[in-house]
Amino acid sequence: MSTESLRHQEPPAMYRHLLVPVDGTDLSTETVSNAVEFARSLGARITFFHAQPNHAAPLSGEAEVVRLTSPAEFLYAYEGRARELLAKAESAARALGVPCASMTTVNDSPYRAIIAAAREAGCDLIYMASHGRRSSLGMMLGSQTLKVLVNAGMPVLVAATSNPPATSQAIGIIRDEHRSLAAVLHAWLHLLGSDEDPRDVPRNGLMRAMVHYIKAFPVALHHPKEEEYLFRKLRERTSQCNAELDELERQHARDHQLVDELAETVERHLAGRADVAAVKEAVSRYALFIWEHMGREEGVILPAAQRFLTPADWDEINAAFSENCDPRFGGDTDAEFRRLFSRIVNVVPARALDE
Repeated sequence: MSTESLRHQEPPAMYRHLLVPVDGTDLSTETVSNAVEFARSLGARITFFHAQPNHAAPLSGEAEVVRLTSPAEFLYAYEGRARELLAKAESAARALGVPCASMTTVNDSPYRAIIAAAREAGCDLIYMASHGRRSSLGMMLGSQTLKVLVNAGMPVLVAATSNPPATSQAIGIIRDEHRSLAAVLHAWLHLLGSDEDPRDVPRNGLMRAMVHYIKAFPVALHHPKEEEYLFRKLRERTSQCNAELDELERQHARDHQLVDELAETVERHLAGRADVAAVKEAVSRYALFIWEHMGREEGVILPAAQRFLTPADWDEINAAFSENCDPRFGGDTDAEFRRLFSRIVNVVPARALDE
């Protein structure tokens, strides 16, 4: 993806606070990654923003059908999904040490909501991507992006997109799954840090849900698919990464052990045989291990895969990873894991700054 700066009124080094709108598209996932890299290069911070439709207003079409036939699905789609998107974006920023916050609002006019959020947060640059057809400006500009450009009254940087390469789908999914796990761990650490009044959160059940999520998704599904498809294909194309791949596979085995130890610590705590400090230590130890592990994959393996793998390799990898876009595995477990992930990440206040 290339970026083009529009309406730059000062040198980029002057920008210290970016507003980055997010939605649930593959383009948004890539835009978050680019925005975080851009903010890090400037020493800037980010406020991620998501505009929700007004679910209380009279609805028509598919939304009204969902509300009437499946209230739980409706609440997820129109409420829980917002926190999920923001939690993943925050995880991307934390991974690179970029200070971040997040905001959400209910507004049926996305461009007005974006501009209002930028002003409320005191941002000096709006960084956004575009969905839509090529305009006379020579870029891919969707209607909302164009309206932000025309009405913002402040600098806007548009990430101009072309047809995505074959690598982008699988890499986007892998990064998104990494962000999901990081968001769960961050929510868990936040929960344990709010120990002064445990009555505010059903902590026991939530901690079991977190253990279940980690066991059922990254350990049981994500890691095996990395080894079977991404790692195997990379070994077939080059020997340059074998040492790093060997270490990552050892870490996958170690991940199983650490999660089992974490689950045991949680159960001992819930049975009154371990204090909260023991759980905090176990979660913190696991989080440090996972963040280092994901950093190796994203910093070394994914760039190597982009360099050495063929389009046919990526077709196979894309097909494999597209079957389990986190947090939904498809089939009967689809709704269960959507709700579980949303329940976990909603523990963290939407505007809490990452410190």
